[in-house]
Amino acid sequence: MAATASVSINNLFSYIGWTFLPNLVTGWIQAIYYGIMIRAGDAKPQPGTPLYVKHRRRIHITVVLAYLAYTIYEADYWMRQAGDFYQLLGVPLDADEKMIKSRFRRLAALHHPDKISSVFGSDRDTGAADMYFVSLKTAQDTLSNPVKRYAYERFGPDIVQWQHCSTVKDYLWAGLPSASGFYIGSFILMIVLGTLGYVNWGRYWRYLTFTALCILEIYILTRTYTPPILTSVINPFFTTFTTHPPFLPFQLLHLARKSIFTLFIALSQLSSFFAPPTSPTASSNGGIDPQQLTRLEQMALGSDMELARLLSLEMAPFAGDEGMVRELKGRTREWLVTNTIRTDPEVRDAVGRALGRRRVGAPAGAKS
Repeated sequence: MAATASVSINNLFSYIGWTFLPNLVTGWIQAIYYGIMIRAGDAKPQPGTPLYVKHRRRIHITVVLAYLAYTIYEADYWMRQAGDFYQLLGVPLDADEKMIKSRFRRLAALHHPDKISSVFGSDRDTGAADMYFVSLKTAQDTLSNPVKRYAYERFGPDIVQWQHCSTVKDYLWAGLPSASGFYIGSFILMIVLGTLGYVNWGRYWRYLTFTALCILEIYILTRTYTPPILTSVINPFFTTFTTHPPFLPFQLLHLARKSIFTLFIALSQLSSFFAPPTSPTASSNGGIDPQQLTRLEQMALGSDMELARLLSLEMAPFAGDEGMVRELKGRTREWLVTNTIRTDPEVRDAVGRALGRRRVGAPAGAKS
């Protein structure tokens, strides 16, 4: 349960970071972008306008994808920094027991603490040399034992602490509860966040992918041979086209778990861009309530009736006098036409130019 709690806490902190960092960075980049691309004095797109929303969407997608790539790269970087027993001894993954022991004897002759102290004297701090030699000895003991080698390749260096294990079955029963901590913690976290209304988009595919990854991990852990996808596809690709060292099964599973969880959080950030829009009449959450539409319609009808009543009151003095009514309508029509023409920008501009020419051509002393 301690492993489950640790995984849940790590995933929770990862989700918290993903919650505010992309939005924060998007705001900064958009402000910098407008400061560079828009000249001084020109109007910048205002929040809520279509152009502003379009720019923010593109920047946000770029930031989320970049943060996703960085998170996966960071996980792989720290995993490579930690190294493994094969890299420590400098032997290939298919090295046999004879090669492993021969390599250890050569390294031990160079890095034995007694030899270090004899070369550099007693003033030399041999603490680091002692730790390095112990690591070499542990790597040699682990890889020389077929059972421990099987357990190390699938569960990582933690198996060194499992002193009570001596068979493949023992290591398997000791390692499965530890490996299941990620899935238990992640499922609990996903259920809690889904209940609270978060990460709902793509929920079906999220659970399906987690289940598929869980089945793949069980398959890798319960086989005494390295899975073909690792030996025939992944490792040959990385060793041929990059300088990345080959993956061990536990390293591949660690990176896959980290990548899957991070990918789901990234997709939840982008869900608003990919989720189909909901119909206003079909959605009760955030859509327009039909009762509100009815109330608005009733208010509009009431306003029309009140306006008609006020207009009839204003026309009451002219009731029965058709000539006066016609004259009133004509004057009203004339006033509307004249007012509309005068307020037109082009008409006002033409009138202004005409008045300007008249003032220029007027004789001296004439009043404009």
